[in-house]
Amino acid sequence: MTSDDKPRRVEVRDDNQTVAAAEVAEHAEGTIRTSLLPSSGPAPPGTRADLVDAVMDLPEVQASSRLEATVPLGDAGSLERLRERTEDTVTRPAGSTVLVDADIPSTDDADPGGEASDA
Repeated sequence: MTSDDKPRRVEVRDDNQTVAAAEVAEHAEGTIRTSLLPSSGPAPPGTRADLVDAVMDLPEVQASSRLEATVPLGDAGSLERLRERTEDTVTRPAGSTVLVDADIPSTDDADPGGEASDA
């Protein structure tokens, strides 16, 4: 994916209904930008963490070193999961959102759950 490509949409579905969505795009070499979109209603528990996992597991995200994310204010599930899956995470409020800047650990450093490997 290059910066000229359209953003990729990632969705988490429950019974053929989209319950969480994000847009993901490469911004600059080694940097991914994502916007986690607000839910239109209540979502099953864990849905927001599942969305973060789906974004973080994309090949273009795994191949990047930096993440810039926009998260709806109050979306504690997404923020917590982003902190688990990234390093040196910095958050700051911006209107009705929270901006997240973080390093993406290399696949050699972490497993899909974000825990450091013993190797």
